[in-house]
Amino acid sequence: MAASAWSKNILQLLGRMNNFYLPGSCRANCFRFEIGGKQVGWIPPHVASLLTRYPEVFSPPHGGAVSLHHSLDSYKERSEAVDTVLRSLRGENSLSCLKGWRDEKYSVMQKFSDPPLMWMERAATGLFGVRRYGVHINGYTVGESGEVSMWLARRSPTKQTYPGLLDNLAAGGLAAGVGIKHTLVKECQEEACIPAALAEKARPVTTVSYTYEDEEGVFAESQFVFDLELPLQFKPRVGDGEVQEFYLLPIDKVKDLLATDDFKPNCAMVVLDFLIRHSFIEPDREPFYQEFVTGLHQTL
Repeated sequence: MAASAWSKNILQLLGRMNNFYLPGSCRANCFRFEIGGKQVGWIPPHVASLLTRYPEVFSPPHGGAVSLHHSLDSYKERSEAVDTVLRSLRGENSLSCLKGWRDEKYSVMQKFSDPPLMWMERAATGLFGVRRYGVHINGYTVGESGEVSMWLARRSPTKQTYPGLLDNLAAGGLAAGVGIKHTLVKECQEEACIPAALAEKARPVTTVSYTYEDEEGVFAESQFVFDLELPLQFKPRVGDGEVQEFYLLPIDKVKDLLATDDFKPNCAMVVLDFLIRHSFIEPDREPFYQEFVTGLHQTL
């Protein structure tokens, strides 16, 4: 693929993954989701209209915002009240994202450094545009002559989201009350059978952040990214069934694949960041270098 065509495809990827802030998005019509006067997300209009049926939990839209009822003044009360509403909506089959109910709790807060205000079922977070956090691991090797290769996973064809697409070596969402390093080690062990002692050598290097909308809602996500250099003789093995196969590919081949539809989009962004940080993409040779960097690190 010619460099210009590759760059154009990467710009399109970054545009899709940051489309919530582009002209023509639903943002102008969304309601701020507020808890105790703090904005924690964005609620699309079709969701806001459904929430008016639950006045004991959600106050009516006012001043461009939908708030939790003021009587819900604790983490436990907020979490349980919203969960009751979501389970009711799930039973109606009116919101397709709730068909993917996972029984996974995600923390809801204004910033990652803030104490959580409540938890919410993972499958519902896009309905409220709340920030979601995850951990992604770039697994790579360095040959005797210095050549870099990267381990990629191909997602199981039975995955709820992006079945069969290429993924990072291991990755997972950050559940409520669970630490980043714990999640890293857990996902490495479960998905790729990487021993804890090896997984713990992964280095935290950056975050990749973006906000996109689709027919199911608004997704404001930030991924904590780690680099893990693996021994040349080590080979990851399929663990919990979320992956069907692993590939060790030369870094030039990995770069080419980023511009195809074969990659899970946010995982492609994580690999793009790796290529920039390790100088496989350089500003003298890539005219859109600055646009790439900006598109990987948006403010949520």
